Amino acid sequence: MSDLFKVQLSQDAAAAHWGEKALLSFSNDGATVHLQQEETLKNVQKAGRALANQGIKAIVLEGDTWCTESQWALYQGFVTAKNLDAVTFAENSQSSLDELAALKRAAIWQRQMINGTAEDVYPESLAEKAAEFIGSMAPEHVSYDIIKGDALLEQQWIGIHAVGRGSERPPVLLTLDYNPTGDENAPVAAALVGKGITFDSGGYSIKPSEGMLTMKCDMGGAATVTSGLALAISRGLDVRVKLFLCCAENLISGNAYKLGDILTYKNGTTVEIVNTDAEGRLVLADGLMAAGETGAPLIIDAATLTGAALMAVGQEYNALFGLDKELVREVENFANDEFEAAWALPLEKFHQFNCPSPYADTANSRAQKGGGFGGASNAAGFLSRFVPNDGKGWVHIDLAASFQNSAGSQWAAGATTWGMRTVARTLLEKA
Repeated sequence: MSDLFKVQLSQDAAAAHWGEKALLSFSNDGATVHLQQEETLKNVQKAGRALANQGIKAIVLEGDTWCTESQWALYQGFVTAKNLDAVTFAENSQSSLDELAALKRAAIWQRQMINGTAEDVYPESLAEKAAEFIGSMAPEHVSYDIIKGDALLEQQWIGIHAVGRGSERPPVLLTLDYNPTGDENAPVAAALVGKGITFDSGGYSIKPSEGMLTMKCDMGGAATVTSGLALAISRGLDVRVKLFLCCAENLISGNAYKLGDILTYKNGTTVEIVNTDAEGRLVLADGLMAAGETGAPLIIDAATLTGAALMAVGQEYNALFGLDKELVREVENFANDEFEAAWALPLEKFHQFNCPSPYADTANSRAQKGGGFGGASNAAGFLSRFVPNDGKGWVHIDLAASFQNSAGSQWAAGATTWGMRTVARTLLEKA
């Protein structure tokens, strides 16, 4: 018998003395989670958070009522940034321990990256850790290259270099090739692009202290696409996928990029900098062009890109954008199938022109707080300038739900991993 705190799942209501519609009841050696008819998994997750708030450090799930999704929901609610390996899953006929192990492995890595300090997770280390993690999943099928510092300029990756040049730690572009086919000439079925801003001060458009405090999470897009690829590999991904992580620190120095600068990208697009805190789209532009060069028919990018997306959908949903409306609808359904909420926001070709500049083809934002009205769509419109085939096969995920600044009823403070399963499912269904 385990000495750990035991948690069972019941379809019966709790005894009346525990309260009307109580999620939890307790016994001498553990607790019972009582299923609710509405928002079932969300309430199981809330029960996990409530258990953690009692000061319980580790639990073991017991009984035949648990299924894979209810166990994962409980795990998501129970763990914290300081306690990621604290749930022993129940083995029964309704659950897949292999799937739970794959989810846990990918989620722990993602949380460690996003919750890690910017002193430990900096551009080059993020790229190295991502390559090491994916390499550990399939050593014989993974190769990679890290383009660093001024070498970015030699290959015309202008945006990553500009954003990161203000830091003493050089910006990098990770290009990773997962090729399980054994054929070096195999077509690339999908390309993933992640925003890897390991710390975002805002640059000369500096953030206030309270807005800067959690900006170690601004590499959430890079962590999400990497963990999503890892999860897809665990689930049997058998096609070639390339991963591009656009990694930089956005800091202030005499060498930092400035307001009024004009960047000329590899595809000839000129961009005036009107806000150095709108840096994510500048690095993603390089990653999207690199992804386009692979010829992949499916391109997914993920980023903690805009506060405007947070204002639109809150922290309960990720925001989806694309000119390929059918693909966006499919990805929204994949997210739903994976129990990760996502919501499509508007993107049309005209959004490319909503940040005009008198000096360049476009500005990187509007010189207004939050980028003005429609800021999330305008950011996506900027990105759409750098994808091939008029956006066919491309979807952009603005990760509004990937990080919680403070603990709530459902999540501990920090990374949530939402978006990881959506990326994995899209790869397996569409690549």
